[in-house]
Order: sequence, then structure tokens, then C-alpha cells
Amino acid sequence: MNEAGFYSLLLKVSKYSKHQELVLASSSRYRRALLDMLLLPFRVVSPDIDESPKQDEDANTLVERLASEKAQVVGQQEASALIIGSDQVAVYAGQIVGKPIDREDAISQLELISEGKAELLTSVAVLNTVTGHIQAKTVSTLIQFKALSRHGIEFYLDTDKPYDCCGSVRVEGLGITLLKSIRSEDPTAVMGLPMIALVSMLEKEGIEPLMIGSPTTMSEFDSSN
Repeated sequence: MNEAGFYSLLLKVSKYSKHQELVLASSSRYRRALLDMLLLPFRVVSPDIDESPKQDEDANTLVERLASEKAQVVGQQEASALIIGSDQVAVYAGQIVGKPIDREDAISQLELISEGKAELLTSVAVLNTVTGHIQAKTVSTLIQFKALSRHGIEFYLDTDKPYDCCGSVRVEGLGITLLKSIRSEDPTAVMGLPMIALVSMLEKEGIEPLMIGSPTTMSEFDSSN
């Protein structure tokens, strides 16, 4: 096959990558539930990476790097798949905050942000293991917190147990009562996976959730072989 034929094949594979397997590189039950919304079949593989920030790494760089690394690590074991990686960090009073270590750490996180503002950064990356192409985007969510009492914080933690949530905030439950306002271009970003951005990335790879199963789409694929 000559060079022109090779690149033509790559374009064809990318165009019809809806026939590649989708893999979610995450152990998060929240991301799994969000991806379920698209009614697409997918597998879940937990990535094993070091999520520690690098020296002098800012929050935006950190979250996008980790989302991409999760996709790339899982992608090493997948010959023909679209790998979805995602990561999330919060910035409270200039500090990068992740998931709490334990209950006391969660109390400290929420006491720190009481009556304050936080920026939640959620990054998503999509890796095509056939072409090697990776897309990534970070969505910012601005959160204003209410005044939080120690009793209220402890009741919330003991009820919701949000220890697997960035910044100890689980908006799908009682955590919504901690907030005064949320501003974001993508309401699903706060839950851990920016679905608007993800759908756009999948569409660029040839996957359109509303067209899956369309007779026209399938006949186009069949005629290309």
C-alpha cells in the first residue's frame, strides 16, 4: 500500500470509528452513570496511574494531563478502541483539592470553603487507538458555597459519605444543599464527566449517538468495504 492509500485508510477508519469499542478509563460510578446516558455499549477499565501533581504544575495543566494519561495507559492494551479518560480537581483559596483522604480531611475541605468560592475543573480526553489521535478539553465550573456549620458538615458527610468525590461535594445528593450557586457551560461537568464536550469529541470520531442503528448509517459503512 502506498502512502496515499495508507492515509486514505486511516481517514476511513476514523470516519467509521463508531464500530470501534468504547472504553471508559475510570473506576468512578458517577462517570459510568453519565456515559450510560448515551445508550452506547462500553467497557470499563480502571487506569493505574500516579495522580500526584508535578512540581509547579497548575490545576488546569494537572487535570488535563491526568485525563489524557488515563486514556493513554488503558489504550496501551486496546488495539481498536476509543478510550475515554477524565479527571477532576477543585481549587479552593488557591489550593488544589482532590478527593478527601478520610472524614477529617473532608471536614477540613468543607470548613475551608464555607461562604467561599471554588473553581471545579473537569477534563475529558478521547484517544483513538487506531489513529493515535487524542482530543482533550477542560470545563470550568464556578461554585459559591453557603455558610457551613460544623454540625451541618458532619450530618452531610455521615449521610452522603462523599469520600469518592472531588472536594467532598456530591451534588447528586445532599451536597446540593451546601451550595448557593453553580455556573458552568456544561452541567454534567460538576458530576465528573463533561458530556457536552464528550459528545462533540465522539462525533468527530464518527460516533453520533442519535444516529447509531440508523439504516442509512449502516448501509454507508457496508458499502465502504
